[in-house]
Amino acid sequence: MSVKAVVLNSGGCDSTVALGVAVNNFGKEDVSTVSIRYGQKHFRELECAENIARYYGVKHYVLDLSEVFKYNTTCTLLTTSDKELPEGSYEEQQKNSETGIVSSYVPFRNGLMLSAVASFAMSIYPDDIVQIYLGNHADDAAGNAYPDCSKEFTAMMNRAIYEGSGHKCLLESPFVTMNKTQVVAEGLKLQVPFELTTSCYNGKDKACGKCGTCIDRIKAFRENNAIDPIEYDGEDPFADMR
Repeated sequence: MSVKAVVLNSGGCDSTVALGVAVNNFGKEDVSTVSIRYGQKHFRELECAENIARYYGVKHYVLDLSEVFKYNTTCTLLTTSDKELPEGSYEEQQKNSETGIVSSYVPFRNGLMLSAVASFAMSIYPDDIVQIYLGNHADDAAGNAYPDCSKEFTAMMNRAIYEGSGHKCLLESPFVTMNKTQVVAEGLKLQVPFELTTSCYNGKDKACGKCGTCIDRIKAFRENNAIDPIEYDGEDPFADMR
């Protein structure tokens, strides 16, 4: 019985670094990636995930879980909501939230996706042990912004997946105690193709540089004294480093 890896890849910065770690650990022939349609307002992230899988030479799959979220009208990431995506850092957004949860939180999305991917992994690798990689990190969970990214959530989901799969699947979360700056540092070391990734919640060709995830990404690259290779709309956030 061999060990395989299935990486939950959103086409973003963190999940792509997780893929780089998995390929480094297992080799591309034993790694697959999965992306999820969940009713998001744009599909740029799915296109990026497919391009990233092609870059690494790994098999890529897409699962559709959008029916689960079709009744949600509050999450600003979903097509079912007419609310505008907020600008500003997550810290600023949390000041207007009683619970600390930000408006771009898709309810229990990671729990749903991980459950689906565990079942999927057992289907494509019925005779193997499977490590399921999730690219969540400590900044995601800070102040309860995204509660399904926390260390506690990750540990409990790992236990549920392990027991529920008959000890065939495990959850691997290599960055759960790291911040985004450390994740980017790991990606730079592994020479991850950041130019193929997207983080912006607006889903345009050029990142807005103003939403919470853009702000975090810019900060992480700057703290690594590195220039982000993607394009930003408006003023270049790395102009002083070029």
